[in-house]
Amino acid sequence: MGNSKSSALSKELLEDLKSNTKYSEAELCTWYQSFLKECPSGKISKEQFEGIYASFFPNADPTEYARHVFRSFDTNADGTLDFKEYIVALHLTSGGKTLQKLEWAFALYDVDGNGTISNNEILEIVRSIFNMIPVDDQKNLPEDENTPEKRAEKIWQFFGKKENENIKVKGLKDN
Repeated sequence: MGNSKSSALSKELLEDLKSNTKYSEAELCTWYQSFLKECPSGKISKEQFEGIYASFFPNADPTEYARHVFRSFDTNADGTLDFKEYIVALHLTSGGKTLQKLEWAFALYDVDGNGTISNNEILEIVRSIFNMIPVDDQKNLPEDENTPEKRAEKIWQFFGKKENENIKVKGLKDN
């Protein structure tokens, strides 16, 4: 393997990922080698990420939702996912702690990144989710949530917010 950054994880990154995810050193090294085979540049572009999502939803359009998911995982906002962001995303979605999952969900819905979630942001995410549901399957949804607008309103009512109020995102750990 050598010590080249292109083929081996740095000790610092390896220790960071081991302490912040459920993955072992061996698993992380294996993931890293696979990651580099798929992404020789060491980064996943938004377009690559959207392509991956598209392969999971061949009968629908996941593009908008994939963009939101990508944004929520691109923690340094550089327009790519590096290995750390990729592994943290994998960890969160496959078995992270509840609080971590909640923080990610809030980051996903906080489209403009201002620390709050508005009714319009919920609607935007719900619309992107509906784009991933084939039209025929949408017909089988319950009457009170068979459109993005109805589903978003149901979510908004769950939080007990008025139309012009927002849901606070930042400081989740303090609440």
